[in-house]
Amino acid sequence: MDTAPARPASAEAELRRLIDIMAALRDPVRGCPWDRQQSFATIAPYTIEEAYEVADAIADRDFAALPDELGDLLFQVVYHARMAEEEGRFGFADVAKSISDKMIRRHPHVFGDAAARDAAAQTTAWEAQKSAERAARRETGALAGVPDALPALIRAAKLTSRAARVGFDWPDAEAVLVKLAEETVELRAELPAADPLRLQDEVGDLLFVLANLARKLDLDPEACLRHANRKFIRRFNAMERSLENEGKALTEASLDEMEAGWQAVKAAEQTR
Repeated sequence: MDTAPARPASAEAELRRLIDIMAALRDPVRGCPWDRQQSFATIAPYTIEEAYEVADAIADRDFAALPDELGDLLFQVVYHARMAEEEGRFGFADVAKSISDKMIRRHPHVFGDAAARDAAAQTTAWEAQKSAERAARRETGALAGVPDALPALIRAAKLTSRAARVGFDWPDAEAVLVKLAEETVELRAELPAADPLRLQDEVGDLLFVLANLARKLDLDPEACLRHANRKFIRRFNAMERSLENEGKALTEASLDEMEAGWQAVKAAEQTR
């Protein structure tokens, strides 16, 4: 018996089907009780989570899983649009029209009569257009429009990138490393008193400088940390398996034994 999944219909038909499914889930009589009681605020964390799952699939080059993850993210857009439609605010068509209009407006070299641009020129023009749009919304100041809800490391990099556009920046990565050493000294000075607020302030300064360092090296600080998290998980799991092969659980192993296992895993990775 052939159990292969059916081929999708057209993009338009499948999107219409998804919008109709969302309406059914939110139906006040026959819908899903869980879906009916959700709000923008309760769904927003899932939206962020789904975006990160898309990023994970891309980082892992798991293209078999990527359609499913992108579908989960699209469902979040449809969910928010449905709730807005129920309140008489806007619908999915408004969402799609908004982004289409914006892309046409920001790409006059493709959809209008503007001269052709290379990638660098498009980046400059894009930022100028965004700045003009912020001004039209009366969002003033060089740092206006950087969303509060962004992950803190990403937001730090964006804030400092904005500041750098008006000349408020370190000259190079080496200068940021000097500042990092300075912040480390300041944090160490707070350790004896261990005042939580002072420690929070100093650790925050340290993380902010690290976000700056990543930016100066043309790296995404969030991606750097996510990479470090995956590396830690991989090495920790390998160390745990190594100890289990020796008949020891982590709770029975000493710190020295765990460290030796960790270093062995690290060395094995470096020799591949």
